[in-house]
Amino acid sequence: MSRSVPLNGSSSRWWLWLLAGIVVIALAWPLDARVGSALDVGPRMDGARKLAWWCSKIGEGWVIAVWGIICSAILLALNRPQPAAKIFFVVLTAEFTGGVATVIRVLVGRTRPNNLEVPQGFYGVWHAGHWIIGQAKFSAFPSGHAATAVGLAAAAWLVNRGWGAVAVVYALAVMWSRIALQAHHLSDVVASTVLAIPLALMLKRVLLPSVEFQFGNLNRALAKK
Repeated sequence: MSRSVPLNGSSSRWWLWLLAGIVVIALAWPLDARVGSALDVGPRMDGARKLAWWCSKIGEGWVIAVWGIICSAILLALNRPQPAAKIFFVVLTAEFTGGVATVIRVLVGRTRPNNLEVPQGFYGVWHAGHWIIGQAKFSAFPSGHAATAVGLAAAAWLVNRGWGAVAVVYALAVMWSRIALQAHHLSDVVASTVLAIPLALMLKRVLLPSVEFQFGNLNRALAKK
């Protein structure tokens, strides 16, 4: 007589998150134009646009990588391998979530709000007889900047609530800037959030222990010199 296999609790949570994420994205979709118009900082480089530009700039992966490596190296030099490992893990998570979002968005081919050349929509990888993979104007969904920032915030929250609270403010600023600069729709940044948080949870389980172990070994090796 066969026995039924109980549903794995973790798998159930992932499915619930996926379904909830789809619902939230669907709810955000009709608000794209309204929110985009309300947050638009315009084309002139005034104070609001400069602020949005800087918030967007600090959400770029290379900026996070450089600062993360520098901070980890300094802490390691100060004989603090555990904080160094946690910062390095946060940076790796941000880069990974941003990278996954980038792969998805170049395949989906959604137009950015500021793309006035074609009707708004999803064009995939081919349009008007040409490949459009890698063209920025067809790379809106999901937002790479937002996925990077939310991944960083989620990872920081998982390792330290204080860091996490600050990182959440940072992520919100990046998300705002991408909409304000008309680079993304509201649903793009919402999708990035739905994508980045479970990835951060997964990486904490599979990556953080290894990073902490390797930083401990590196710290002991440096201490012997």
